[in-house]
Amino acid sequence: MFDKKLLKNFDWGLLIVVLLISIYSVIVVTSASHAIQTGSYKKVIVQSAAILIGLISIALICLFDYNILAKFSTFIYILNLFGLVLVLATGKVSNGAQSWISLGPVDLQPSEFSKLALVLTLANMFSKAEEIKTFKELLWPMVYVGIPFVAVMLQPDLGTGLVFIAIFLAIVYISGIRTRVLTQLFALGIALLPIGYKLLKPYQRNRLLSFLNPELDPMGTGYHVIQSKIAIGSGMFWGKGLFHGSQTQLYYLPEAWTDFIFSVVGEELGFVGASILIVLYAIMLYKAWKIAYNAKDKYGMLVAVGIIAMFTFHIFENIGMTIGIMPITGIPLPFMSYGGSAMVADMMAIGLLENISMRRQKINF
Repeated sequence: MFDKKLLKNFDWGLLIVVLLISIYSVIVVTSASHAIQTGSYKKVIVQSAAILIGLISIALICLFDYNILAKFSTFIYILNLFGLVLVLATGKVSNGAQSWISLGPVDLQPSEFSKLALVLTLANMFSKAEEIKTFKELLWPMVYVGIPFVAVMLQPDLGTGLVFIAIFLAIVYISGIRTRVLTQLFALGIALLPIGYKLLKPYQRNRLLSFLNPELDPMGTGYHVIQSKIAIGSGMFWGKGLFHGSQTQLYYLPEAWTDFIFSVVGEELGFVGASILIVLYAIMLYKAWKIAYNAKDKYGMLVAVGIIAMFTFHIFENIGMTIGIMPITGIPLPFMSYGGSAMVADMMAIGLLENISMRRQKINF
């Protein structure tokens, strides 16, 4: 039975911040998808429905002790792999990536949920050791990361693959690792970079080159970032006004409601609107870090750290690629970008954070 006394430790501030960002999302998606001009509110409805489902998932996740998930980590991992393999076998291709499974009117993206599955799996593995003393201790966890990493790269989905690496590094570092072993790990990563570059698809390599110099292909791989920088720059301090951004409303800005939604914020709501969003993210991450710090056990702390790493990488990479300081990887902005799977998965991550917060100590009256 659920103990209502646990609600004393529920972080309402975290939930309110996430709700504010989600409401922000619905407003901006309405503009970016040209819902008012075209009369088609499908994306707005889908985004709103995903938020509602996500809130329900938060409530459900809070009903049980998060430590139960550690007992089922192997099952969760296998289920995760099954979803990723199913995508490769029967998935729907969109924008050059085979990342979605069609379930009637709904398209499900398993890779969004695979990030959480990996967090739970790695947190369970590293919670059993006090400190990583030898490189050998990292080999099995690296295999656990490597299998889903290869699966998402075959879709191909470079953004999700990089998120896997960010989650792995954060959990390894926080769980306790000797400097010598950490140095060996980074040396291995640097040594593998040339091989990783060779394995990239041609268009992915072109994106990296365009990141260094977008003008190399201004009408091809450099087009997105050029239009994005024009949009954000033209918004100046106050913005051009909601539904009045020329780059957005005249369809110059590609993927405006998904990967480049921050560009819409910058153009139509200006520096002020973009700053408000970044401040909300900063508050969210700060609250998440407090939950990790106050967790009652190492498993809870590592789950929270993995989620923080996931959100931080998403935010930094997405905003960075819109302003030209990071390469384009097609990664969504948490709680902002249009996408039902991403929204629900992010809400589930918040549910896990709230679960850890609620059970950070025994409640005595």
